[in-house]
Formats: sequence, structure tokens, C-alpha cells
Amino acid sequence: MASTPPEFDPQQMSQRMKDSAQHIWLAGLGAFAKAQEEGTKVFENLVKEGSQFQQTTQQAQAKMTEAAEKMGHMAAQMGQTASGQMDKLESIFEERVAKALKHMGLPSAHDLAELQARVEQLEKQLAERKS
Repeated sequence: MASTPPEFDPQQMSQRMKDSAQHIWLAGLGAFAKAQEEGTKVFENLVKEGSQFQQTTQQAQAKMTEAAEKMGHMAAQMGQTASGQMDKLESIFEERVAKALKHMGLPSAHDLAELQARVEQLEKQLAERKS
């Protein structure tokens, strides 16, 4: 059997539309109120998290500065140590070269300086006799 369509009642249809519009309006107001409430909570949470992040960042920067200072101090100490070692190495090298030159019968820088002074003295004496 075929069912007959319900009769069209304009007044009932109008009431349903009004009720629907009212529900949509109330749902919108509820969403707005919820967003306002949640927005404030979200904002407060963001401020709190931002503050914590800033504090963590500042602590990290302080640690990095401290580490950089320690590294600079260590580098300076290593530089001083290396410089001292180079001085020792240079001294040892000079001693060994002087020893090798002496062993070969060559004069040292000191010997040459003494000889130079002696030659200058003799030249002076010779110049005095000629005058």
C-alpha cells in the first residue's frame, strides 16, 4: 500500500524553522562563550610556558657563557704550556747545535764575538800608533 504524504502545514513548518534558527543561534552563543573561556585559559598557559622557556633559555645562555670562559682559560693555559715547551725545545736545540759545531771544531757565536772585539781592539791600537 502506498503511503500518502503528510499534509503540508505552513504554520508547523514556520515553527520548526524558528526553533531551528533559535538552536543555531544558541549553539553559536555557546561556542563563542566557550572560545572566550578557553581563549583566556590558552593565553594564560602560553604566558606561563613562555616564562618557563625564557628562564630555561637564560640558564642555557649562562651555562654557555661559563663554558666559553672556561675554554678560554684552558686555551690560555695550553698556550702558556706550549710556549714554555717551545722555549725548552729551542734551548735544547741550540745546545745540541753548539755542541755539534764545537765537536766539528767550528767557533761558537761567543767565540766569534770575542774575536770581533779583539780585532776591533787591535785596529784601535794600530790606529793610535800610526798617529
